[in-house]
Amino acid sequence: MIIGYAYVVADIIHFGHLLHLKNCKSLCDRLIVGVLTDKATMEKKQKPIIPFKERLEIVSELKCVDSAVAQETYAPDNNVNQIRPDILFESNSHATPSENSWGKTITMPYFPSQSSTHIKDLVRRRAVIDNDKP
Repeated sequence: MIIGYAYVVADIIHFGHLLHLKNCKSLCDRLIVGVLTDKATMEKKQKPIIPFKERLEIVSELKCVDSAVAQETYAPDNNVNQIRPDILFESNSHATPSENSWGKTITMPYFPSQSSTHIKDLVRRRAVIDNDKP
Protein backbone atom coordinates (compact mmCIF):
# COMPACT_ATOMS: atom_id res chain seq x y z
CA MET A 1 0.00 0.00 0.00
CA ILE A 2 1.41 3.37 -1.05
CA ILE A 3 0.75 6.15 1.45
CA GLY A 4 0.79 9.75 0.23
CA TYR A 5 0.87 12.96 2.26
CA ALA A 6 -0.28 16.32 0.92
CA TYR A 7 -1.01 19.52 2.79
CA VAL A 8 -3.25 22.51 2.28
CA VAL A 9 -4.55 25.57 4.06
CA ALA A 10 -7.98 24.99 2.48
CA ASP A 11 -9.31 28.45 3.25
CA ILE A 12 -12.20 28.72 0.80
CA ILE A 13 -12.14 25.33 -0.91
CA HIS A 14 -12.02 25.71 -4.68
CA PHE A 15 -11.52 23.68 -7.83
CA GLY A 16 -7.71 24.00 -7.58
CA HIS A 17 -7.79 22.21 -4.21
CA LEU A 18 -9.92 19.45 -5.67
CA LEU A 19 -7.66 19.02 -8.73
CA HIS A 20 -4.56 18.96 -6.54
CA LEU A 21 -5.91 16.38 -4.11
CA LYS A 22 -7.44 14.18 -6.84
CA ASN A 23 -4.11 14.21 -8.68
CA CYS A 24 -2.30 13.27 -5.47
CA LYS A 25 -4.75 10.45 -4.75
CA SER A 26 -4.24 9.04 -8.25
CA LEU A 27 -0.61 8.37 -7.33
CA CYS A 28 -1.19 6.54 -4.03
CA ASP A 29 -3.52 4.09 -2.34
CA ARG A 30 -4.09 6.10 0.84
CA LEU A 31 -4.00 9.90 0.87
CA ILE A 32 -3.47 11.68 4.17
CA VAL A 33 -3.89 15.45 4.02
CA GLY A 34 -2.44 17.88 6.51
CA VAL A 35 -4.58 20.95 7.08
CA LEU A 36 -2.52 23.86 8.33
CA THR A 37 -3.62 25.36 11.63
CA ASP A 38 -4.13 29.12 11.77
CA LYS A 39 -0.74 29.52 13.48
CA ALA A 40 1.01 27.38 10.85
CA THR A 41 -0.64 29.33 8.02
CA MET A 42 0.41 32.67 9.52
CA GLU A 43 4.08 31.66 9.28
CA LYS A 44 3.83 32.70 5.60
CA LYS A 45 0.29 33.94 4.87
CA GLN A 46 -2.56 35.86 6.41
CA LYS A 47 -4.83 34.21 8.96
CA PRO A 48 -7.45 32.07 7.23
CA ILE A 49 -11.05 33.29 7.15
CA ILE A 50 -12.55 29.84 7.75
CA PRO A 51 -11.86 28.45 11.25
CA PHE A 52 -9.37 25.57 11.41
CA LYS A 53 -11.82 22.94 12.72
CA GLU A 54 -14.21 23.67 9.85
CA ARG A 55 -11.41 23.49 7.27
CA LEU A 56 -10.25 20.17 8.73
CA GLU A 57 -13.78 18.74 8.60
CA ILE A 58 -14.35 19.93 5.02
CA VAL A 59 -11.10 18.39 3.78
CA SER A 60 -11.80 15.13 5.61
CA GLU A 61 -15.14 14.84 3.76
CA LEU A 62 -13.62 15.00 0.26
CA LYS A 63 -13.91 11.65 -1.53
CA CYS A 64 -10.26 11.65 -2.59
CA VAL A 65 -9.02 12.16 0.99
CA ASP A 66 -8.66 9.10 3.20
CA SER A 67 -7.88 11.11 6.33
CA ALA A 68 -7.14 14.68 7.33
CA VAL A 69 -4.82 15.69 10.16
CA ALA A 70 -3.70 18.94 11.74
CA GLN A 71 -0.41 20.35 10.50
CA GLU A 72 1.06 22.56 13.22
CA THR A 73 3.85 24.18 11.14
CA TYR A 74 3.93 25.53 7.60
CA ALA A 75 6.60 23.00 6.62
CA PRO A 76 5.27 19.43 6.72
CA ASP A 77 8.38 17.92 8.33
CA ASN A 78 6.83 17.01 11.71
CA ASN A 79 3.87 15.21 10.13
CA VAL A 80 6.07 13.55 7.52
CA ASN A 81 8.35 12.20 10.25
CA GLN A 82 5.37 10.84 12.19
CA ILE A 83 3.38 9.45 9.26
CA ARG A 84 6.36 8.28 7.16
CA PRO A 85 4.59 8.46 3.81
CA ASP A 86 5.93 6.78 0.70
CA ILE A 87 5.21 10.00 -1.19
CA LEU A 88 5.23 13.60 -0.01
CA PHE A 89 3.30 15.80 -2.41
CA GLU A 90 4.68 19.34 -2.70
CA SER A 91 3.34 22.26 -4.70
CA ASN A 92 5.51 23.75 -7.42
CA SER A 93 4.56 27.12 -5.91
CA HIS A 94 6.94 26.48 -3.00
CA ALA A 95 10.39 27.97 -3.58
CA THR A 96 12.08 25.27 -1.49
CA PRO A 97 10.01 22.09 -1.37
CA SER A 98 10.35 19.90 1.71
CA GLU A 99 12.14 16.59 1.37
CA ASN A 100 10.74 13.23 2.38
CA SER A 101 13.34 11.18 4.25
CA TRP A 102 10.91 8.21 4.27
CA GLY A 103 10.24 8.04 0.54
CA LYS A 104 10.07 10.31 -2.44
CA THR A 105 8.82 13.84 -2.97
CA ILE A 106 6.67 14.60 -5.99
CA THR A 107 6.11 18.18 -7.05
CA MET A 108 2.54 18.80 -8.14
CA PRO A 109 1.24 21.69 -10.27
CA TYR A 110 -0.18 24.76 -8.58
CA PHE A 111 -3.32 26.34 -10.02
CA PRO A 112 -2.79 30.10 -9.48
CA SER A 113 -6.08 31.15 -11.03
CA GLN A 114 -7.83 28.97 -8.44
CA SER A 115 -6.08 30.25 -5.31
CA SER A 116 -8.01 31.33 -2.21
CA THR A 117 -6.04 34.59 -2.23
CA HIS A 118 -7.13 35.24 -5.83
CA ILE A 119 -10.77 34.50 -4.96
CA LYS A 120 -10.64 36.79 -1.89
CA ASP A 121 -9.16 39.58 -4.03
CA LEU A 122 -11.97 39.19 -6.59
CA VAL A 123 -14.58 39.39 -3.84
CA ARG A 124 -12.95 42.55 -2.41
CA ARG A 125 -12.80 44.21 -5.85
CA ARG A 126 -16.43 43.37 -6.59
CA ALA A 127 -17.45 44.75 -3.19
CA VAL A 128 -15.66 48.02 -3.97
CA ILE A 129 -17.32 48.24 -7.39
CA ASP A 130 -20.76 47.46 -5.94
CA ASN A 131 -20.26 50.10 -3.21
CA ASP A 132 -19.34 52.71 -5.84
CA LYS A 133 -22.57 52.20 -7.79
CA PRO A 134 -25.33 54.78 -7.23
